[in-house]
Amino acid sequence: MVKVLFICVVLNSSVMAQLIFDFNKESNIRDWMIVDDVVMGGRSSGKIRLNDEGHGVFGGEISLENNGGFSSVRYKTGRIEVKDYSKIVIKLRGDGKEYQFRIKGETGDDYLYVAPFSTSGEWEEIEIELKNMYPTFRGRKLDMPNFSNDHLEEIAFLIGNKKKEKFKLVIDRIELR
Repeated sequence: MVKVLFICVVLNSSVMAQLIFDFNKESNIRDWMIVDDVVMGGRSSGKIRLNDEGHGVFGGEISLENNGGFSSVRYKTGRIEVKDYSKIVIKLRGDGKEYQFRIKGETGDDYLYVAPFSTSGEWEEIEIELKNMYPTFRGRKLDMPNFSNDHLEEIAFLIGNKKKEKFKLVIDRIELR
């Protein structure tokens, strides 16, 4: 009986992950879109590229000129069902700075859901509980419930620490668990 229970637990845990995006040497990153503060007159500049190992590299420089101060990279995932998952896990190596991971339940929504996270400078797995992602619009927290959709359609990373700085976030994979 114990063996059967163990096998069921192992099988269920292996089914629990769903890949959202895997950066590798064959990855097509053309649909990852940079959105910087230039949309409102700022001067920050971000870029996304693959490095020699095949990891995604979101990097650039934040400028505070002209009321600027952020850079983001976004990816429309298509409709991904999330009702059987509780968290997003991101394997990455940051630069010791603060970032935000963002999702949209519907691509056309004006608001999105945010989870701030810190990076250590080492490879790590960042775990973000979906239920803890809070709604925002243009950087302001909204008086609405946290994320509770059955699906998501867009993911993003953003840096906006209210200071002039260079940044570099190396991303291996993003998955649901």
